[in-house]
Amino acid sequence: MNRNMLMELVAVTSFLIVATGIIAWSGADLAVSAPYCLEGKWTIGYLFPWQALYKLDRIPAIGLATVGLAAFVISLFHKNLRQWRRPGAFLVLLLMLGPGLLVNAVFKDHWGRPRPREIVQFGGHKQFLQPWQKGADGNGRSFPSGHGSSAFYMTAPFFIYRRRNRLAARLWLAGGLVFGVFMSIARITQGGHFLSDNLWAWGMIHLSALLLYYCLRLDREPAGSPGTENRPCSS
Repeated sequence: MNRNMLMELVAVTSFLIVATGIIAWSGADLAVSAPYCLEGKWTIGYLFPWQALYKLDRIPAIGLATVGLAAFVISLFHKNLRQWRRPGAFLVLLLMLGPGLLVNAVFKDHWGRPRPREIVQFGGHKQFLQPWQKGADGNGRSFPSGHGSSAFYMTAPFFIYRRRNRLAARLWLAGGLVFGVFMSIARITQGGHFLSDNLWAWGMIHLSALLLYYCLRLDREPAGSPGTENRPCSS
């Protein structure tokens, strides 16, 4: 295993574990959600901009992945665009494996963690579970956040540009994180997800991106390689 990949995976995983422990110890999952449950209703979450973000859903992620698919296909026919073949594949595969397979198909559909609006503390009838406590299959779809994972997917170009163009990489990372945080707030205000659900939405996407980044050897592209100026993924 690549030493750099191992170090990054360990660092991110350690952060997720420590942050989850702090959230559980402090009771932050319940405390952060509580102000938005007013007399058993989550009305704040359906006001602007939170409702607009909810409806936006996966559109930006699908749009970015579509750009990646186009870059991959076009690179097959134009040798001078070959340098965008792996980045294009990266964008498509990350959407499929991250938000698609890992977040939704593996965890969200089967982990069984009830949503905030479903638990007894907020007027529901289900028991609150910590993120590491697996509930009955089909008993809840809170962990992790599907909307959050699709929003945090927008950090994907960071991994493409981190060796090509550091400024572009930082801008994509900052923009993707901000978008992910706002989407996370939207889902919390709607009683759809806990703070830790959104934390792990980011974590699963970032870990998936790291694995793909090294598996597709994007880390071996020379800094400032050709194609830095042609930025098909910035659309």
